Amino acid sequence: MQNQPPTSQRMKIGEGRISGVLSILSGAVALGAAFCLLFPEYLTTEEFRAAYPSWLFRSMLLVCIVLAFGFAFSSFILSRKSKLGLTGVIIATIAVLAGNDASGIPQSNQSLWNVSVDWLLIDIIVLAVIFIPIELFLPKREDQTKFHDEWKTDAVYFAIAHLIVQYTAIAVKLPAEALLVGEWMDHIHAAVSQLPFVAQLLLAMLLADLFQYAVHRAFHSNVTLWRFHAVHHSIRTIDWVAGSRLHLVDVLATRAFSYLPLYMLGLPVEVFYAYVAIVSIQAVAAHANTRIPFGPFKYILVTPQYHHWHHSDDRRFHDRNFAIHFPLIDWLFGTYYLPGDAWPESTGLGDAVMPKGFWRQFLYPFRSGE
Repeated sequence: MQNQPPTSQRMKIGEGRISGVLSILSGAVALGAAFCLLFPEYLTTEEFRAAYPSWLFRSMLLVCIVLAFGFAFSSFILSRKSKLGLTGVIIATIAVLAGNDASGIPQSNQSLWNVSVDWLLIDIIVLAVIFIPIELFLPKREDQTKFHDEWKTDAVYFAIAHLIVQYTAIAVKLPAEALLVGEWMDHIHAAVSQLPFVAQLLLAMLLADLFQYAVHRAFHSNVTLWRFHAVHHSIRTIDWVAGSRLHLVDVLATRAFSYLPLYMLGLPVEVFYAYVAIVSIQAVAAHANTRIPFGPFKYILVTPQYHHWHHSDDRRFHDRNFAIHFPLIDWLFGTYYLPGDAWPESTGLGDAVMPKGFWRQFLYPFRSGE
């Protein structure tokens, strides 16, 4: 029997639930910013701190606190017994109290063990500002629920993928720098260092996409690896948040292979983080629920229409459109598919059953016979 997606009551504008959820999310971002100010050695990334001004998190804290209280007030007005709005107020109040004791983010004193909360907060704000209005006003599937049945699960995936970003980089950087040595590597580094910033960035995107293509295709062709990657293809309500639904093994392996050529080239840290920012935006954009017409650019860059075919619940298209930056790579290897202006009717795994919830999906590939 086909595994039909569960139905739930859609959040509607005017009933207070959406405002309540937004209040909680704004309060959570404010609380995260306050904790970054309090414990920068544990919750911020040393290399990334140099890329943003120290006052950014105080501004983020203030704006998100105002938004949290504002959305909570709206929730109370629209739904006088809103537990969501009250939760948002409580979180925002804790953020205010924590922020009062915070000083700032120094450029030193890094702990050996830390998570990239700073990267998570900045990325979620930037992506939300870009993609929430796009999906709200220019959706491809207009009947798609904004807060769908599995949005909380997808939010967990989004957070975890961003919190561990630096560990993947370190895990690849250390062996790469130890093994990729020699005069020939020195010549490569010297040649690349002479290129302008934009050329270095485009070269990084091209080579990273080639490596990403290889590991992505391997996850599709190998039965064992597919069990991990099937978690990603289980998305039935595809949007900008759902694109982060990747099993931990999948995301670590894919990032490791994608980052490897960046270290082979000896790229400066500015180019590396510029690439990480671009791939974060483009990977999210590829999953977005939007009908924006990209015109001739859809043949140059991966767009939602292009990547949604890769997520079609028709398995004939699962082995198409592996690239995340340049469709040219799929064209070169015979996996390109873009039928005019057509979109897949639906996405997911078809009749296959995938358990619900982050931990059940995490354990799924390790269990035999499922």
